[in-house]
Amino acid sequence: MGNNSITLKDLPFALTGNRWLAPLVLLASGALQTLTFSPFEQWWFGPLSVFLILLVAIPLAPEKLFRAGWLTGLGLFGSGASWVYISISEYGNTSIPVAVLLTTLFVAGLALFHGLAFWFWGKLAKENRIRRLILFPAIWLLGDWLRGWLLTGFPWLYLGTAHTDGPLGGLAPLVGVHGITLWIVTTGAAAYGALWLARHRKWGALATTLILALIPWLLAPQLKKVAWTQISDTPTSFAAMQGNIPQQIKWDPDFLRDQIVTYLTMTNGHWDTDLILWPETAIPIPQDKAGEIIDHIGGRLGDDSTLITGIPWYGFSERLEDFTFHNSIMAIGQGEGIYHKQKLVPFGEYVPLEGMLRGLIGFFDLPMSSFSRGPEYQSPLKAGDTQIMPFICYEVAYPDFVAFNSRQSGLLLTISNDGWFGASIGPLQHLQIARMRAMETGRYMLRGTNNGVTAIINHLGEITQATPQFERVTLRGEVFVAEGSTPFMQTGSWPALTFALILVVFVRERVIPPVSASGS
Repeated sequence: MGNNSITLKDLPFALTGNRWLAPLVLLASGALQTLTFSPFEQWWFGPLSVFLILLVAIPLAPEKLFRAGWLTGLGLFGSGASWVYISISEYGNTSIPVAVLLTTLFVAGLALFHGLAFWFWGKLAKENRIRRLILFPAIWLLGDWLRGWLLTGFPWLYLGTAHTDGPLGGLAPLVGVHGITLWIVTTGAAAYGALWLARHRKWGALATTLILALIPWLLAPQLKKVAWTQISDTPTSFAAMQGNIPQQIKWDPDFLRDQIVTYLTMTNGHWDTDLILWPETAIPIPQDKAGEIIDHIGGRLGDDSTLITGIPWYGFSERLEDFTFHNSIMAIGQGEGIYHKQKLVPFGEYVPLEGMLRGLIGFFDLPMSSFSRGPEYQSPLKAGDTQIMPFICYEVAYPDFVAFNSRQSGLLLTISNDGWFGASIGPLQHLQIARMRAMETGRYMLRGTNNGVTAIINHLGEITQATPQFERVTLRGEVFVAEGSTPFMQTGSWPALTFALILVVFVRERVIPPVSASGS
């Protein structure tokens, strides 16, 4: 080994000597990250998790890092995303063994992203400890980005999301969730580096490392006071109906009329509200067959009122040159516009390799799982003079997608049906993700759901009003339109990603100063 190579005596601690301890630490470190998100919200576990991962991973040979990353991902997604079991088992018409198998494959497949990121980290940094510490945050961030993009992506459980109520949340309008994640991982790496420097009594370097690591943590809370957008003084009255329709009857033809009557009845007394929101597919009939219902709603609305509802859309698509279904949302009354969902959920809204998988098991034949992706660059909906950018369910998890599409809007709106995930932590994570999008864009986010949590989220990501889960209830409140854009809306995640790429390209062995094995 050369002067920069890793030896156990140079490390603060060595957790690789025990064949059982190291894998358990990696699994636990991944699981710790789940505790940073709602409903637990222990954001400080983020840097601690990274620190523990590095205790195990830094000494490992490059060829062993794939397994280390995969175990970390297994801990994260096994604890934080295994709620998919509920939709597979309870609503996917599959047996318990098959549901367990599919959930395990889902979690293990997601963990591959961490495995590949760690493998690349090892190949790039080799056995140089300084390069490993410098490159780890960059590789982590690029792995997150890849996971949110490849095969439609799974942009869930980003470490930065935990800071909706954490000290780094003030960075959201500047650098977005990926930028926050980058600094969380950097902090964990800096803590590891600080221990190594203390061990070798490099006090000047230790002080510099700690100061640099702490600066964003000290500045970010002050940035929350900056008014990135201008919020109107004129309130818009708002009402959202949470119907709490059981998922088992959602698409049952015998109950379609009852569902519509439920929402019509809940809206009584609110027809003169400026903006009324029904959740995803609240009208469970395609718009080409729902003309009478739409006309009835329009006739009930006040002169200045707009009702926005989720509704399937069926018709001829010039883009696809065929008749197709879209998962859509439309404005009725004094509003106008219809939006077709662009980010579809695999197996829930479309089936990859449909010709091969349809009919194999019940999960591949879920109701309404043949939607087509909507076109890019769709216009916002209008409610009177207000431009409202809608996002349907899963779409709100994509930070750059939301930021880009929100530029011409004054309000953000998301509808969802989290009934698929029961009483798990999934719906609460979903709500926290919507809060982060409000922080990144400096806009109110209105959230309408079938069974909770329906909420008004202000431009600071704070929940001003919310409904309890699993209750049939109407939420009433006031919302305010925003003007202007945050820096993140203009740049997206590119500054953070570019910084990570610069590190990957330029942090090579020739730019790392020689460090003797004794640390002198």
